[in-house]
Amino acid sequence: MWGEIEERPSVREEPEVDVECPTSLSSMIEAVEVSGIPVKSQQLGEPDLTRDERRRILLEQYQAKPLVFLERYRAHLKPEHLGAFSHLGSDCRAQHYCKEVQSCAASRAGKTKVRNHRFAALRALQEGGQYFSEEQMRVREPLLYEQYIGQYLNDEEILQRSQETMQAGPGGLADLLLNSYQEKVLQKRMQEEQEYEDAAEEESEEEDGDGERIFKEWEPTAEEKVLLREEFISQMHQRFLEGKDKDFDYRFGDDPSVDENPDYDNLDIVSRDAEERYFDDDMEEDEDEPQI
Repeated sequence: MWGEIEERPSVREEPEVDVECPTSLSSMIEAVEVSGIPVKSQQLGEPDLTRDERRRILLEQYQAKPLVFLERYRAHLKPEHLGAFSHLGSDCRAQHYCKEVQSCAASRAGKTKVRNHRFAALRALQEGGQYFSEEQMRVREPLLYEQYIGQYLNDEEILQRSQETMQAGPGGLADLLLNSYQEKVLQKRMQEEQEYEDAAEEESEEEDGDGERIFKEWEPTAEEKVLLREEFISQMHQRFLEGKDKDFDYRFGDDPSVDENPDYDNLDIVSRDAEERYFDDDMEEDEDEPQI
Protein backbone atom coordinates (compact mmCIF):
# COMPACT_ATOMS: atom_id res chain seq x y z
CA MET A 1 0.00 0.00 0.00
CA TRP A 2 1.30 3.31 -1.03
CA GLY A 3 2.30 5.50 1.90
CA GLU A 4 1.05 9.01 2.10
CA ILE A 5 3.25 11.50 0.34
CA GLU A 6 4.20 14.34 2.62
CA GLU A 7 3.04 17.60 1.10
CA ARG A 8 5.63 20.29 1.34
CA PRO A 9 4.70 23.95 1.22
CA SER A 10 5.78 25.52 -2.01
CA VAL A 11 8.54 28.06 -1.65
CA ARG A 12 8.43 30.99 -4.02
CA GLU A 13 11.84 31.73 -5.40
CA GLU A 14 12.55 35.38 -5.87
CA PRO A 15 14.11 36.22 -9.22
CA GLU A 16 17.67 37.42 -9.13
CA VAL A 17 19.74 39.16 -11.72
CA ASP A 18 21.71 36.48 -13.50
CA VAL A 19 25.42 37.15 -13.55
CA GLU A 20 25.43 36.07 -17.19
CA CYS A 21 22.90 38.72 -18.24
CA PRO A 22 24.07 42.12 -19.52
CA THR A 23 25.33 44.38 -16.76
CA SER A 24 22.91 46.99 -18.09
CA LEU A 25 20.04 45.03 -16.50
CA SER A 26 21.14 45.30 -12.87
CA SER A 27 22.13 48.93 -13.45
CA MET A 28 18.75 49.66 -15.00
CA ILE A 29 16.80 48.04 -12.15
CA GLU A 30 18.78 50.09 -9.64
CA ALA A 31 18.23 53.34 -11.57
CA VAL A 32 14.46 52.87 -11.76
CA GLU A 33 14.26 51.84 -8.11
CA VAL A 34 16.09 54.91 -6.78
CA SER A 35 13.95 57.22 -8.92
CA GLY A 36 11.10 56.68 -6.46
CA ILE A 37 8.51 56.04 -9.14
CA PRO A 38 5.66 53.75 -7.96
CA VAL A 39 6.19 50.18 -9.14
CA LYS A 40 2.79 48.79 -8.09
CA SER A 41 -0.55 50.05 -6.84
CA GLN A 42 -1.01 49.89 -3.07
CA GLN A 43 -4.00 50.28 -0.78
CA LEU A 44 -4.32 53.21 1.61
CA GLY A 45 -2.50 52.40 4.83
CA GLU A 46 -0.48 49.61 3.27
CA PRO A 47 3.17 49.74 4.37
CA ASP A 48 5.68 51.11 1.90
CA LEU A 49 7.69 48.64 -0.10
CA THR A 50 11.27 48.08 0.92
CA ARG A 51 13.99 48.71 -1.60
CA ASP A 52 14.56 44.97 -2.03
CA GLU A 53 10.86 44.47 -2.68
CA ARG A 54 10.85 47.25 -5.26
CA ARG A 55 13.84 45.68 -7.02
CA ARG A 56 12.17 42.28 -7.04
CA ILE A 57 8.94 43.67 -8.48
CA LEU A 58 10.80 45.61 -11.16
CA LEU A 59 12.79 42.54 -12.15
CA GLU A 60 9.61 40.46 -12.36
CA GLN A 61 7.98 43.12 -14.55
CA TYR A 62 10.98 43.22 -16.85
CA GLN A 63 11.19 39.46 -17.19
CA ALA A 64 7.45 39.09 -17.82
CA LYS A 65 6.92 42.00 -20.24
CA PRO A 66 10.12 43.81 -21.21
CA LEU A 67 8.39 46.02 -23.79
CA VAL A 68 5.83 47.23 -21.24
CA PHE A 69 8.70 47.83 -18.80
CA LEU A 70 10.49 49.95 -21.41
CA GLU A 71 7.36 51.95 -22.17
CA ARG A 72 6.49 52.54 -18.51
CA TYR A 73 9.92 53.47 -17.14
CA ARG A 74 11.69 54.94 -20.18
CA ALA A 75 11.81 58.42 -18.58
CA HIS A 76 14.17 57.01 -15.92
CA LEU A 77 16.43 55.04 -18.26
CA LYS A 78 19.79 55.98 -19.73
CA PRO A 79 21.37 54.90 -23.02
CA GLU A 80 23.65 52.45 -21.21
CA HIS A 81 20.54 50.57 -20.01
CA LEU A 82 19.24 49.85 -23.50
CA GLY A 83 21.37 46.71 -23.85
CA ALA A 84 18.73 44.99 -21.71
CA PHE A 85 16.28 45.41 -24.60
CA SER A 86 18.54 44.32 -27.44
CA HIS A 87 16.39 41.21 -27.95
CA LEU A 88 13.50 43.52 -28.89
CA GLY A 89 15.43 45.18 -31.67
CA SER A 90 13.01 44.07 -34.39
CA ASP A 91 10.01 45.64 -32.63
CA CYS A 92 9.24 49.11 -33.99
CA ARG A 93 7.77 50.21 -30.65
CA ALA A 94 10.94 49.24 -28.81
CA GLN A 95 13.01 51.12 -31.41
CA HIS A 96 10.86 54.22 -30.85
CA TYR A 97 11.21 54.09 -27.07
CA CYS A 98 14.96 53.49 -27.26
CA LYS A 99 15.39 56.49 -29.56
CA GLU A 100 13.36 58.54 -27.07
CA VAL A 101 15.70 57.53 -24.23
CA GLN A 102 18.76 58.49 -26.30
CA SER A 103 17.22 61.80 -27.36
CA CYS A 104 16.37 62.77 -23.76
CA ALA A 105 19.87 61.84 -22.61
CA ALA A 106 21.44 64.00 -25.33
CA SER A 107 19.19 66.90 -24.34
CA ARG A 108 20.14 66.55 -20.67
CA ALA A 109 23.83 66.42 -21.55
CA GLY A 110 23.50 69.59 -23.62
CA LYS A 111 21.72 71.46 -20.83
CA THR A 112 24.28 70.28 -18.30
CA LYS A 113 27.10 71.56 -20.52
CA VAL A 114 25.41 74.95 -20.92
CA ARG A 115 24.79 75.24 -17.18
CA ASN A 116 28.42 74.46 -16.41
CA HIS A 117 29.64 76.97 -18.99
CA ARG A 118 27.44 79.69 -17.56
CA PHE A 119 28.54 78.94 -14.04
CA ALA A 120 32.18 79.11 -15.08
CA ALA A 121 31.50 82.40 -16.89
CA LEU A 122 29.76 83.77 -13.79
CA ARG A 123 32.77 82.99 -11.64
CA ALA A 124 35.08 84.59 -14.19
CA LEU A 125 32.91 87.74 -14.32
CA GLN A 126 32.89 87.90 -10.53
CA GLU A 127 36.67 87.78 -10.37
CA GLY A 128 37.24 90.37 -13.08
CA GLY A 129 35.25 93.20 -14.66
CA GLN A 130 32.26 95.25 -13.56
CA TYR A 131 29.41 93.08 -14.84
CA PHE A 132 28.35 92.05 -11.33
CA SER A 133 29.17 95.35 -9.68
CA GLU A 134 26.27 96.87 -7.75
CA GLU A 135 25.84 99.72 -10.22
CA GLN A 136 25.81 97.45 -13.28
CA MET A 137 23.28 95.13 -11.66
CA ARG A 138 21.16 98.17 -10.77
CA VAL A 139 21.22 99.25 -14.41
CA ARG A 140 20.04 95.82 -15.55
CA GLU A 141 17.32 95.38 -12.92
CA PRO A 142 16.43 98.79 -11.41
CA LEU A 143 13.14 97.72 -9.80
CA LEU A 144 14.61 94.62 -8.21
CA TYR A 145 17.50 96.71 -6.90
CA GLU A 146 15.10 99.30 -5.50
CA GLN A 147 13.02 96.65 -3.74
CA TYR A 148 16.00 94.99 -2.05
CA ILE A 149 18.49 97.83 -1.61
CA GLY A 150 17.61 101.25 -3.00
CA GLN A 151 14.55 102.06 -0.90
CA TYR A 152 16.49 101.46 2.31
CA LEU A 153 19.47 103.72 1.50
CA ASN A 154 19.83 106.90 3.51
CA ASP A 155 20.93 110.21 2.01
CA GLU A 156 24.58 109.61 2.83
CA GLU A 157 24.57 106.19 1.15
CA ILE A 158 22.83 107.58 -1.95
CA LEU A 159 25.47 110.32 -2.20
CA GLN A 160 28.23 107.74 -1.81
CA ARG A 161 26.70 105.62 -4.59
CA SER A 162 26.61 108.64 -6.91
CA GLN A 163 30.24 109.49 -6.16
CA GLU A 164 31.34 105.93 -6.85
CA THR A 165 29.48 105.99 -10.15
CA MET A 166 31.21 109.21 -11.13
CA GLN A 167 34.63 107.86 -10.16
CA ALA A 168 34.08 104.80 -12.33
CA GLY A 169 33.76 107.02 -15.43
CA PRO A 170 36.34 109.18 -17.21
CA GLY A 171 35.04 112.30 -15.47
CA GLY A 172 34.20 115.71 -16.84
CA LEU A 173 30.98 117.51 -17.79
CA ALA A 174 30.11 115.04 -20.55
CA ASP A 175 30.30 112.15 -18.14
CA LEU A 176 28.20 114.03 -15.61
CA LEU A 177 25.50 114.69 -18.20
CA LEU A 178 25.61 111.07 -19.34
CA ASN A 179 25.21 109.77 -15.80
CA SER A 180 22.32 112.18 -15.25
CA TYR A 181 20.62 110.94 -18.41
CA GLN A 182 21.18 107.30 -17.48
CA GLU A 183 19.72 107.95 -14.04
CA LYS A 184 16.57 109.40 -15.60
CA VAL A 185 16.27 106.36 -17.88
CA LEU A 186 16.66 104.05 -14.89
CA GLN A 187 14.03 105.93 -12.91
CA LYS A 188 11.61 105.76 -15.84
CA ARG A 189 12.18 102.04 -16.31
CA MET A 190 11.75 101.43 -12.61
CA GLN A 191 8.49 103.38 -12.57
CA GLU A 192 7.12 101.44 -15.56
CA GLU A 193 8.04 98.11 -14.01
CA GLN A 194 6.52 99.15 -10.68
CA GLU A 195 3.26 100.20 -12.36
CA TYR A 196 3.09 96.89 -14.20
CA GLU A 197 3.78 94.95 -10.99
CA ASP A 198 1.17 96.95 -9.05
CA ALA A 199 -1.44 96.35 -11.75
CA ALA A 200 -0.78 92.61 -11.70
CA GLU A 201 -0.98 92.61 -7.91
CA GLU A 202 -4.30 94.47 -7.87
CA GLU A 203 -5.73 92.09 -10.46
CA SER A 204 -4.65 89.11 -8.38
CA GLU A 205 -6.26 90.60 -5.25
CA GLU A 206 -9.52 91.21 -7.10
CA GLU A 207 -9.62 87.59 -8.21
CA ASP A 208 -8.89 86.39 -4.68
CA GLY A 209 -11.51 88.71 -3.18
CA ASP A 210 -9.07 90.21 -0.73
CA GLY A 211 -9.93 93.43 1.07
CA GLU A 212 -7.93 96.62 1.18
CA ARG A 213 -4.20 96.13 1.29
CA ILE A 214 -2.45 97.23 4.44
CA PHE A 215 1.08 98.56 4.12
CA LYS A 216 3.35 98.56 7.10
CA GLU A 217 6.46 100.67 7.24
CA TRP A 218 9.52 98.57 7.88
CA GLU A 219 13.05 99.75 8.46
CA PRO A 220 15.58 96.90 8.27
CA THR A 221 18.49 96.71 10.66
CA ALA A 222 22.08 96.78 9.44
CA GLU A 223 22.21 92.97 9.54
CA GLU A 224 18.96 92.72 7.60
CA LYS A 225 20.30 95.12 4.97
CA VAL A 226 23.26 92.80 4.47
CA LEU A 227 20.92 89.86 4.00
CA LEU A 228 18.78 91.82 1.53
CA ARG A 229 21.87 92.76 -0.47
CA GLU A 230 23.02 89.14 -0.54
CA GLU A 231 19.58 88.01 -1.71
CA PHE A 232 19.62 90.61 -4.50
CA ILE A 233 23.04 89.45 -5.67
CA SER A 234 21.93 85.81 -5.50
CA GLN A 235 18.91 86.56 -7.67
CA MET A 236 21.06 88.39 -10.21
CA HIS A 237 23.41 85.40 -10.36
CA GLN A 238 20.46 83.07 -10.86
CA ARG A 239 19.09 85.22 -13.68
CA PHE A 240 22.43 85.03 -15.43
CA LEU A 241 22.59 81.25 -15.09
CA GLU A 242 19.06 80.87 -16.43
CA GLY A 243 19.88 82.97 -19.50
CA LYS A 244 17.57 85.85 -18.51
CA ASP A 245 20.07 88.70 -18.88
CA LYS A 246 18.59 90.16 -22.06
CA ASP A 247 21.59 92.34 -22.88
CA PHE A 248 24.12 89.54 -22.45
CA ASP A 249 24.91 87.52 -25.57
CA TYR A 250 25.24 83.94 -24.36
CA ARG A 251 26.02 82.51 -27.78
CA PHE A 252 27.57 84.91 -30.25
CA GLY A 253 29.28 87.85 -28.64
CA ASP A 254 32.45 89.76 -29.41
CA ASP A 255 34.28 87.42 -27.07
CA PRO A 256 33.99 83.63 -27.43
CA SER A 257 30.41 82.67 -26.66
CA VAL A 258 29.65 81.34 -23.19
CA ASP A 259 27.35 78.45 -24.04
CA GLU A 260 29.61 77.11 -26.81
CA ASN A 261 33.00 78.11 -25.43
CA PRO A 262 35.27 75.02 -25.12
CA ASP A 263 37.55 76.92 -22.75
CA TYR A 264 34.92 76.39 -20.04
CA ASP A 265 34.87 72.59 -20.45
CA ASN A 266 37.78 71.78 -18.17
CA LEU A 267 37.70 74.56 -15.58
CA ASP A 268 38.07 73.38 -12.01
CA ILE A 269 36.22 76.34 -10.48
CA VAL A 270 32.82 74.64 -10.49
CA SER A 271 32.41 72.65 -7.29
CA ARG A 272 29.54 70.25 -6.61
CA ASP A 273 28.33 72.22 -3.57
CA ALA A 274 28.26 75.46 -5.53
CA GLU A 275 26.27 73.85 -8.34
CA GLU A 276 23.71 72.54 -5.89
CA ARG A 277 23.15 76.07 -4.59
CA TYR A 278 22.63 77.57 -8.02
CA PHE A 279 20.84 74.71 -9.77
CA ASP A 280 18.30 73.81 -7.09
CA ASP A 281 15.12 73.22 -9.06
CA ASP A 282 12.50 70.52 -9.41
CA MET A 283 12.82 69.75 -13.10
CA GLU A 284 13.27 66.11 -13.87
CA GLU A 285 16.13 66.67 -16.28
CA ASP A 286 18.08 68.34 -13.47
CA GLU A 287 18.13 65.30 -11.22
CA ASP A 288 21.62 64.37 -12.44
CA GLU A 289 24.23 66.73 -11.01
CA PRO A 290 26.53 68.34 -13.59
CA GLN A 291 29.91 66.74 -13.72
CA ILE A 292 32.98 68.71 -14.67
